[in-house]
Amino acid sequence: MKKSQWISIGIALLAVIIIFFFARTTPPKKTIVQESHDEHDGHDHGPAAAAYTSDTILAKAREHLNTEQLNRLAQLEASITRGDVKTQQLDVYHQLSHFWGDSMGIFAPYAWYEAEAARLENSEKTLTFAARLFLENFQEEQNPSLRQWEALQAKDLFERSLKLNPANDSATVGIGETYLFGGISDQPMTGINLIREVVQKDSTNVYAQMALAKGAMVSGQIDRAVDRLVLVNRIDSMNVEAILMLAEIFERKQDKKGAADWYEKSLGAISREDVKAEIRKRITELRK
Repeated sequence: MKKSQWISIGIALLAVIIIFFFARTTPPKKTIVQESHDEHDGHDHGPAAAAYTSDTILAKAREHLNTEQLNRLAQLEASITRGDVKTQQLDVYHQLSHFWGDSMGIFAPYAWYEAEAARLENSEKTLTFAARLFLENFQEEQNPSLRQWEALQAKDLFERSLKLNPANDSATVGIGETYLFGGISDQPMTGINLIREVVQKDSTNVYAQMALAKGAMVSGQIDRAVDRLVLVNRIDSMNVEAILMLAEIFERKQDKKGAADWYEKSLGAISREDVKAEIRKRITELRK
């Protein structure tokens, strides 16, 4: 199978796992088509900045609003500069994130304001939360420029978190993933090396092993991906993402028995009966 096909498989599989099996926790996205601009701000940097900045993304998102919504947004945005107390500014940032996420269902400005709140609060917990919002989303993003912008946001947030706690291996892995999957550099080995450093310290780090498995899939090294996913399964037998990735790989390789066996194993790690029913149907088809 061609490398490009495996990349598509990986992206599609992650989308299925996140949306179908676990249900999405971030707002659904409305498409924002973006043209090239020159504006920059303090957090937009790197190769994506010429095409996407927070200012241009927010401006494009506003095109989805009616007059009443625009007025409400203007009031909230004006409150940012009026609030000279940190807690007041944090409150406004969260109101803006909920406006874009809960009311409008547009991901980019929702995540941006969550990120701005995290930068202002500057705690490891909030920075990591905001970084993971971008990390999980950009791996599904089909627009290369938007994916780069989101990856740069994730990288910045992870780096800030890592400064607060240099022992945060999850942040190191997250930065590695921005290099691997975010298109922010033509040197993917930078990301792989960061993640390998974590694995070398702790080979049982499931998050790092999963990142390397996905990287192996993207680079067409399917056997290495299988080895790492099997290792993850030995470390954490209930890791449904690893199990389903293995099932999908074996199915794509036309190994019906192997695929059915892994799908069978996933049943013990899934609680939703409707999902189990669909998997059982697939197992029956594979075992014919």
